[in-house]
Amino acid sequence: MTTQDGLASTGTGTAPQPADADAGAGDAATEAAPAAFGAALAGAATYPVAPGYRVNVRQGAGTNTPLVRQLPAGARVQIRCQQRGQWVVGPYGTSNLWDNIGPGEYVSDSYVHTGSSGMVAPGCLS
Repeated sequence: MTTQDGLASTGTGTAPQPADADAGAGDAATEAAPAAFGAALAGAATYPVAPGYRVNVRQGAGTNTPLVRQLPAGARVQIRCQQRGQWVVGPYGTSNLWDNIGPGEYVSDSYVHTGSSGMVAPGCLS
């Protein structure tokens, strides 16, 4: 089982550098999605996280932002909006797109199988 954000580049034109990899499982409180968020997006499209990965959910669009929780292997996410941030190398390529999956919760798009190399949701307002 792999647990990580991926490989990230902190600047343009530089080789990707290893991002933080967190070992161990998160507790149930940090893995549970807010109920109000789930109800608000009922029926919205969901996208699978790369098989075999427990993807870190971050407070912002970069691996330098605080870790909020980890998605379990086999998770599916609903993308509320997307924003550009830190470059990450993952199983679905290299991208600077980050998917907002809940209030203050972002995952690198390079770990989500959207079927597109571009945006699949509107841009985030902030």
